[in-house]
Amino acid sequence: MATDDPLLLQRLLAGEQRAFKELVSTYQGAMRAVAYAIVGNRHADEVVQDAWLAVVRNLAGFEGRSSLKTWLLTITANAAKNRYKQNRREVLLDDLPSPHGTIGEQRFSSDGHWLLAPYAWHEDTPEALLSEEELRECLESTLLSLSQLQCSVLLLRERQGLELEEICNLLGLSLSNVRVLLHRGRLKVFATIEHFEETGKC
Repeated sequence: MATDDPLLLQRLLAGEQRAFKELVSTYQGAMRAVAYAIVGNRHADEVVQDAWLAVVRNLAGFEGRSSLKTWLLTITANAAKNRYKQNRREVLLDDLPSPHGTIGEQRFSSDGHWLLAPYAWHEDTPEALLSEEELRECLESTLLSLSQLQCSVLLLRERQGLELEEICNLLGLSLSNVRVLLHRGRLKVFATIEHFEETGKC
């Protein structure tokens, strides 16, 4: 639990407007990331708005059993799941193919690091630096090609740095399922990186 959480909570319960602004500025980014991971960019802002309304309604009932951040992210995840159910138009598939397939697992050690780095991995010429934006766009495209759950798990772990147990709780998945989704998602991202490094193209 963050050291300032109890004091901030007292100020919030006292109705201090500045405390609420601090709460928003501190946690808005993480809440949007959770929303984005579950419903995508199109509905993320709506989810965060729904979550803040729920926070205001339920703040007096917050008992401090978890950190303020965990509580906020849980509310956001629940709002996102509700929104996702409303907006779902197709069956959720566990494993959609990525543009470049996956790389064999023999390329990685048990901790997920490369045994043999991709071609031209350490290249840092001006031309290589200019291609970084292209690679970033390529990676975003790969993320969009993942199943919703793979993308969610990968973003929450790699971009937000959440622990696997936290991801399990937010998404309502078992630890083994989260590990599999994360592993498959990473393999597809690594395949994209290697293809880009070898060909210079997405």
